[in-house]
Amino acid sequence: MSKPRSSKSPVAESLSAKLRRGDVMAAGCPSRPILKHLTSRWGVLVLIALQSGTLRFSDLRRQIGGVSERMLAQTLQWLEADGMVNRRAFNTVPPHVEYSLTPIGVEAAEKVRDLVDWLELSLPRILDKASSVD
Repeated sequence: MSKPRSSKSPVAESLSAKLRRGDVMAAGCPSRPILKHLTSRWGVLVLIALQSGTLRFSDLRRQIGGVSERMLAQTLQWLEADGMVNRRAFNTVPPHVEYSLTPIGVEAAEKVRDLVDWLELSLPRILDKASSVD
């Protein structure tokens, strides 16, 4: 005896339901901008730097070699808007702002840390393959 088809089958799922759930392969998926922010060069490095704890803007900039003040500020704004980073401003002169990871930011940082760890361990093989292609 065959089972009756559910009205909730993947075929019957509405586009809006798919978008709410997330389908990173779909052009209109709302996860795309977040994925871009998390996996950008500076996004990855900010998440990893903040794994050690709360840092001021200037400390982050020192830790992340090569990032401009403008790019760091923009990356922090994106990650804050995405709910990955907390920003705490103190009413002092000069301004004092601290950044830390939110609970979901901690999860994201762990995931990108795995990728970066793999990259660092695999770098000799990757560079060896890249140089043999030239």
